[in-house]
Amino acid sequence: IKMAGDSRFPDVDADGSGKNEETEIVVNVGGVRQVFYGDNLNQFPETRLAELINCLSGGYDSIFSLCDDYDPGKREFYFDRDPDAFKCIIDVYYFGEIHMKKGICPICFKNEMEFWKVDLKFLDDCCKTHLSEKKEELEEIARRVQLILDDLGVDASENRWKRCQKCIWKFLEKPESSYPARVIAVLSFLFILISSVVMCVGTIPDLQVVDAEGNRMEHPTLDSIETACIGWFTMEYVLRLISSPNKLHFALSFMNIVDVLAILPFYVSLTLTHLGAKLMELSNVQQAVQALRIMRIARIFKLARHSSGLQTLTYALKRSFKELGLLLMYLAVGIFVFSALGYTMEQSHPETLFKSIPQSFWWAIITMTTVGYGDIYPKTTLGKLNAAISFLCGVIAIALPIHPIINNFVRYYNKQRVLETAAKHELELMELNSAEGKAASSKSELEDLVRGGKEGPFYSSRLKVSHSDTFIHLLSEEKHYRTRLQSCK
Repeated sequence: IKMAGDSRFPDVDADGSGKNEETEIVVNVGGVRQVFYGDNLNQFPETRLAELINCLSGGYDSIFSLCDDYDPGKREFYFDRDPDAFKCIIDVYYFGEIHMKKGICPICFKNEMEFWKVDLKFLDDCCKTHLSEKKEELEEIARRVQLILDDLGVDASENRWKRCQKCIWKFLEKPESSYPARVIAVLSFLFILISSVVMCVGTIPDLQVVDAEGNRMEHPTLDSIETACIGWFTMEYVLRLISSPNKLHFALSFMNIVDVLAILPFYVSLTLTHLGAKLMELSNVQQAVQALRIMRIARIFKLARHSSGLQTLTYALKRSFKELGLLLMYLAVGIFVFSALGYTMEQSHPETLFKSIPQSFWWAIITMTTVGYGDIYPKTTLGKLNAAISFLCGVIAIALPIHPIINNFVRYYNKQRVLETAAKHELELMELNSAEGKAASSKSELEDLVRGGKEGPFYSSRLKVSHSDTFIHLLSEEKHYRTRLQSCK
């Protein structure tokens, strides 16, 4: 503890005139000693290092409000901070910009910049991108942890219907929450497979039956299975809609729209079959019913709800629009060029199959994609040479964007696994911290009972009480200590 009259510290002038003339300061950050000159630091007067120049005129309170320790003999300021981050931050005084070294946690580096009072605008754009990616990861981890905590916690202020609604939503939407929820998810998956198989098997002529008018229709047994599957899908969708906390967001969600498209054709077909004959001709009703039956293929996309692999593939394709656009552009240019050349070269043959350039597009498509049905093929030597060049160019055009698409898939898949692991670790740390809080609370309660005082605080055994003890700063406004995620290297 440093007292005002301590002999180790020289008296500081009230006006600080002598100190203001000091143009050199020595800073020791985590054992790294650095000398700075006033003309460099004064370029950014709002930073902490620039404030050190005039802090001596404010007394010891002003000095120790900026640093952790001060040696008046050496005129050296001590800081217990990260020296590696400090070496990067001081570049702003010499180069006007900051680059973050590889291996430094972006969130930790951001906190160091805030401590040294250096604005984030001096951070290079490439480093800002890295920082924004890390912030998005932390937000995703915080969101996942918060969802788990919300599932574990039970709000006593909620009425019985709200609690029942939350239980139904967790039961249908979160298979990992309980064993019965996993059983329901497996049953839903099986119903999707059964419905898809029935739709395919129902088109086999040997399994179809002939009605009174001589038209083929699905077997009654398959029709009953289809009805049972639709009943399950309908009940599942209605329960999820009723228990959804946000009805509008639920209705506009892509996967829920797929669910509606998978269910709706059955009821529309049923309505047209019983009522459509009175409004239109029977042939038109049958055509409409047949078209609606084809829409049943939409139910296969329901598998994406239960498959993380399909979700990862969808995200990878969504992030690869640029690469897919390049692929389509390459193929479009090649199809136009080689179809025009093929049409021109094949005109000399009397039995040419290239009747026009638009018809040659089909040949160019199946050739450049290396399919080669053989329904249209060149018969002249130049035409065959053109075909050989076209499929070689097609192989190259298709192979070029494949690697970035695969990288996007692998990157997103690995990222999801890392986020899941991080969320589990955060929950374990929160549970451990909550247990320590309960132990401290029990000791406090015992002391209060011995003294006859009031009853101590009550700590629930659920993780819900540990919201204020969370190790993710995004879940709590309090920042009393450095978190594990902020200190990762």
